[in-house]
Amino acid sequence: MNATDPVVIAARRTPIGTSGGGLRAYTVDELAAPVLRAALDDTGLDRVDDVVLGNVFGPGGNPARVAALRAGLGVDVPGVTVDRQCASGLAAITQAAAQIRAGEAEVVLAGGVESASTAPHRAWPTDPPTPYPRAPFAPAEFGDPDMGPAADVVAAEAGISRERQDAFAARSHARAVAAQREGRFDDELVPLAGLSADERPRPGFTAERLARFRPAFTADGTVTAANSCGVNDGAAAVVVVSERVRARLGVPGLRLTASATRGCAPARLGLGAVPAMRAVLSDVGGVRLDAVEFTEAFAGQVLACLDAVNTDAVSTDAGGIDAGGIEESVVSPDGGAIALGHPWGASGAVLVVRLFARLVAQGRGNTGLAALSSGGGIGVATMWTVVR
Repeated sequence: MNATDPVVIAARRTPIGTSGGGLRAYTVDELAAPVLRAALDDTGLDRVDDVVLGNVFGPGGNPARVAALRAGLGVDVPGVTVDRQCASGLAAITQAAAQIRAGEAEVVLAGGVESASTAPHRAWPTDPPTPYPRAPFAPAEFGDPDMGPAADVVAAEAGISRERQDAFAARSHARAVAAQREGRFDDELVPLAGLSADERPRPGFTAERLARFRPAFTADGTVTAANSCGVNDGAAAVVVVSERVRARLGVPGLRLTASATRGCAPARLGLGAVPAMRAVLSDVGGVRLDAVEFTEAFAGQVLACLDAVNTDAVSTDAGGIDAGGIEESVVSPDGGAIALGHPWGASGAVLVVRLFARLVAQGRGNTGLAALSSGGGIGVATMWTVVR
């Protein structure tokens, strides 16, 4: 271990609210500021070198800087906002880690934030102006499908059945409901406006019940509103420090042992995580994963990514999959975005908050992976190991 290795020593998030729900009045900086403050306060540190936040649909104007000021971090703390679409929050954390490794910083707050409820409306400057629901992910000649239809294509090409998708989604809700009931989210949450729990998880969401939902995007598709994520508000942040700082404080942490950012065909954007996960798994080699946090935008897309990675894996004599692949049972162990929600710019950071809570705070394992795909055909994957 090197003195400049990046380590997460604190991790916090808001409850994830449904768009138009309990967090509807909060702008992105108002969502992010209390989370930044709470994460830093958890460490006892009194200074920060930078703030790096992911955001997708916010107002512009560098929300990371605005949130840092609102959090009372001081006018000398700069702040930068990252847009890598749904991977923005995780990309922000890897960028903070790069600052630590390079010796440019010793303490960085990193994460992401999204307020679908307050996102400004946008329009092309035609006469009259033409509203648009999202920015282009790629030039038209590369293929630039909407997320839902693209997920239908990915699931169909990978042979992911509707039944398997519904079972995965039902499991996500069941796990999230159980985690809420048992208080496993409590210590990571920063309540806002009286909202102290994630709004989306639903008890009684069985595979049989999910089977009643009609296709949401294409007439013969398998992706439905029930086996997909929601549209959500939320913020998440972690404190990334050098190993030198962690050792001086004498606290446990989550060390970033490998990371990769890769691209794929924009028309198959849901598969972006596959080459990134393959790179990380190949880099670490021989490590058994205790937990995998993968943003569940669509059940079929998640399962297609896992199957693609596992084609490279080798079965072990004891059963299961070796470090060349990922056992489905360890994915989203306390539920994922299908149950918890998907606040786009924050979701990648939520993955690391969840790993920190499970592996470090609760001591349920030692090694985890966080990964996701994003618009434009981009994937980010990270590997983490507990240090004490």
